[in-house]
Formats: sequence, structure tokens, C-alpha cells
Amino acid sequence: MEMAPVNAPLTRERILAAAEDVIRRFGPDKATVVDVARALGVSHAAVYRHIATKAELRDLVVARWVKATMPPLRAIAEETGPAAARLRKYFDTLIATKRQRASNDPEVFAAYGTLAADSQAVIVAHVDDMIAITAKIIEDGVNEGAFKKVDPIASSRALLFATARFHHPAHSATWNDPSIDAVFEDLWQVLIDGLSAYRT
Repeated sequence: MEMAPVNAPLTRERILAAAEDVIRRFGPDKATVVDVARALGVSHAAVYRHIATKAELRDLVVARWVKATMPPLRAIAEETGPAAARLRKYFDTLIATKRQRASNDPEVFAAYGTLAADSQAVIVAHVDDMIAITAKIIEDGVNEGAFKKVDPIASSRALLFATARFHHPAHSATWNDPSIDAVFEDLWQVLIDGLSAYRT
């Protein structure tokens, strides 16, 4: 983590970056206002001017973590071109992003699962956001005649839950399975065949 100058103003973003570093070094149990204040070299009262409670701190850390995964997915949804190819690119990117974060920052990735369990409102909002983004691609596919006339939201939700093994952090222990990519290919073929307007 790139450290801010010692005399840098105390901002919410700086506090959250420090909280993430504390989690990385000491685990999620140390993600408290007092511990983060200590890491920043400020009083806990100074942090409390930005973060009201330990629960809010944890929610904000989880929200920051999930927010970082979204820009490339939003960009794919806004692209032009065949919806089927964009939908596959979306899931390939989602899976690659989660695997990369699990590999590059395993301590924070593991802690995220623990923190997320106490941040259900943040996670529900994140899943709803993903459903909406995926639904846009599906709706484009329906409009271009590539996909059946399905409910985009319902189909998006089904796709995300059907593929959860490949991108949900709860399943990260299985991502090193040598067969996992082949399993995904088989599943994807079933899913895309189900959506395709050209299947009888």
C-alpha cells in the first residue's frame, strides 16, 4: 500500500486504506477504529470524526473492496457488439478478477469473507448491482434477437448463482482445481444454449 505523507489530511479514503493494511497484517479482528487510528498515528477521536462505529468501518472496507471489482464489468456492459460474446467476456473478467485478488492479496481476500458476513446490506447491494449490469447485456441480446425473450433480471440472477463456484469467495479453495476451467466451459455451454434464440 502506498503510504500518504505523515502530514496528509485525515480523510475517509485514507482511513479505509489504513484499515485494509491493518487487516492484511493482523487479520480482520484488528479492523477496529482504535487499531486503525494507531496505525495512522492519530487519536481514535480523529478517526471517529469520519467513521462512527466499528460496524461502519467494516461495512466501508467491504464496500471499498467490492467497488474495486466493478469498473471493468460496467465497461463490458456498455460495449457494443454481439451480446453473447460480451456476456462471456463479462464472466471471464469477473472470474479472472476474483482469482487475481485471491492470488495477489490472499490475506485481505480471506478477511473479506469474514467481514462480508457482518456486512449483509453491503453485499446485497453489490449482488443487486451485478445482477443489473448482467441484465443489461442479456437485454441487449434479447433486443438483437440472439437471446430468447427472457426476463433479463431473472436470467441474470440465475446466471450469477449458477456460476457462483467460479467467482464467489466462499468457493476460492476450489479455484486451483486443475479441472475447474473445463468444468466452467461445460457449464457455460449449457447456460448459453439455454439463452440462445437459435436453439430449438
